[in-house]
Amino acid sequence: MPADIIHDQNILVLDFGSQYTQLIARRIREFKVYSEILPFNASMDKIKSYKPKGIVLSGGPSSVYDKDAPLPDPDVFELGVPILGICYGMQSMAHMLGGKVAGSQKREYGRAEISLDEDSGLTIGLPKRFQVWMSHGDKIDEEPAGFKSFAHTSNSPHAAMFDMRRNFYALQFHPEVVHTDNGQKILENFAFQICGCSPTWRMSSIIDVAVADVKRRVGGRKVISALSGGVDSAVSSLLVHKATGDNLTCIFVDNGLLRKNEATKVLETFEKHFHIKLIHVDASERFLTKLAGVTDPEKKRKIIGHEFIAVFEEEARKIRDVEFLVQGTLYPDVIESVSFKGPSAVIKSHHNVGGLPDVMELELIEPLRELFKDEVRAVGEELGLSHEICWRHPFPGPGLAVRCLGELTRERLDVLREADAIVLEEIKLADLYKDLWQAFAVLLPVNTVGVMGDERTYENALAVRAVTSVDAMTADWAKIPYETLGVISNRIINEVKGINRVVYDISSKPPGTIEWE
Repeated sequence: MPADIIHDQNILVLDFGSQYTQLIARRIREFKVYSEILPFNASMDKIKSYKPKGIVLSGGPSSVYDKDAPLPDPDVFELGVPILGICYGMQSMAHMLGGKVAGSQKREYGRAEISLDEDSGLTIGLPKRFQVWMSHGDKIDEEPAGFKSFAHTSNSPHAAMFDMRRNFYALQFHPEVVHTDNGQKILENFAFQICGCSPTWRMSSIIDVAVADVKRRVGGRKVISALSGGVDSAVSSLLVHKATGDNLTCIFVDNGLLRKNEATKVLETFEKHFHIKLIHVDASERFLTKLAGVTDPEKKRKIIGHEFIAVFEEEARKIRDVEFLVQGTLYPDVIESVSFKGPSAVIKSHHNVGGLPDVMELELIEPLRELFKDEVRAVGEELGLSHEICWRHPFPGPGLAVRCLGELTRERLDVLREADAIVLEEIKLADLYKDLWQAFAVLLPVNTVGVMGDERTYENALAVRAVTSVDAMTADWAKIPYETLGVISNRIINEVKGINRVVYDISSKPPGTIEWE
């Protein structure tokens, strides 16, 4: 975000490539202190423009002895503000300030017990021993001059260190992950006790910052929004509408891969309730024709991504002088698809961030790109969106294409739509919907033998998937009551022609993903 609209109290996070980096900023924002992520090599002018109250150096996969190892501008240590180094951030701090970093004979990964050897500003209110989450190969052999170790584990004699005079602190473990006991308290101590921040930032500030940023970028030019009806596109569209007014036109593409009655609900909600300019494009035949015979999931996603943008560009040409396209990309989409501000492995492409043409005619606006789902929902409530929209389960950009395994046909999609509607209906009747991150049906490319009405059948198998999660980075399979699962199975087999077997997915993420494709 531009420096002139940043909250007056903020903590910057310099990103060295950890997939946990966004969690640091998120945890800090949870206790009402604004935090933003910048690349590890951000210029000093950029960093100074934020007037940060503190800086966090994130973790990362590198070693300080790697060729071209990522290191911050050395002047960051001359800013006179508190600095917290986490994992690789600790090692880079030690390395740059004259300490010694060495490869550990035993890599420390996972849970470890840490023992506090003496008090520091970070340890106020903490027990002397607690569990932390480690993920490192290198470790500190010798602290830099002025530093003192204040904690150890069985494998790391310098698991935490500090320089009280300069207010520099460093941790070998990750306080931002839920696996670290007291991790939130450590970050709170850094923000409040060490940086002197006050809990004055509100979720409404996200709206102010996003609206101001869009106004700055767009001015009086025209924008179209990729509206699906889900909370991500709804919130991003409303934010942009708040900034641009009638210069925004929402375009809703029915790609033939939506859930039952989805198109009708979208039109009623945004056209009639929010009175936003809306164009409805029925492109279902076009998408299904392009997807005919395609079974590879990545090819499906890329085809859908290309067609999705192509439809928008065609519609944009009908609206004179459109220059921007809004998408509801969230941070979990970004870090699972591409390297954001540091190196990370590609798990799968998402239609918002993967499979796009090399040259796009429209400039992207992604106001939610650095937010997690629960933050987006909170923003939606601030904007006055209904509870139903704000707390709707995530729905993948490629829609039912990644839940209808194998070849996509209109007939197979219709079968899946009916079964999926039953799953959601029964989950809501059992008062489980609000406790689940996602619940849905997956049509398998497998036929199984069954008996219905004393006759042998050979029809489709269907999987039911339900997971609990906080941010989709990890997820556990939901322990749905057997009675509810039984009702779902019976209804699907009895009411949906073409399905004779229902199974329940009990895989967690990792190792699986939430979606099957």
